[in-house]
Amino acid sequence: MTKTRRGPIRTAVPLIAAGALTALAVLVTGCGADADRDGDGRPESAGRAALAADAGTGATPDKARIAENVKSALEVRISTGEGRFGSGTHSPCASSSPKVFTEECGEAADYTREAARFALDEIDGRSGFATLGTTARKLDKAAATYRDLGCAKNPAAADARKACLDPAAVVAQGFSDLRDGANLGLAGK
Repeated sequence: MTKTRRGPIRTAVPLIAAGALTALAVLVTGCGADADRDGDGRPESAGRAALAADAGTGATPDKARIAENVKSALEVRISTGEGRFGSGTHSPCASSSPKVFTEECGEAADYTREAARFALDEIDGRSGFATLGTTARKLDKAAATYRDLGCAKNPAAADARKACLDPAAVVAQGFSDLRDGANLGLAGK
């Protein structure tokens, strides 16, 4: 049996695909050098960028498009957070995790809180996002409580540890709950 030699094009296909995915990620997250910026120096969100484009043309964006833009922009943050910290029982903040009282859970709480605040910024003043708004506010409060209680510093007292478990559990489930809220936003709920 003769061996076939891989040609240069077949060898380059995975590299080209990886480059294309990287470029797509940069475009989706707005991380280009010329990305529009809000006053805080962060890249402008995909949802606000699309709305600004609509405003520039005089078109009135429909609720479905707004909901899809919000969901897409939020999904980038959710997926990144899940990839970095895990979600649900795989989160360092899961009640059963040995990392629930560590800085790793604290970092997950901070990131999750940022995603929740992003969602709140995106839906501010818009109708049809009741579930996402409620979920994001609950998550924001839980992440703040986790930090305020000093949960990431491995508290020794049993009552302090017990008080940390509820907000940590909300944080652990946060990415999934935000995704569900964004999906319900597509239905105007």
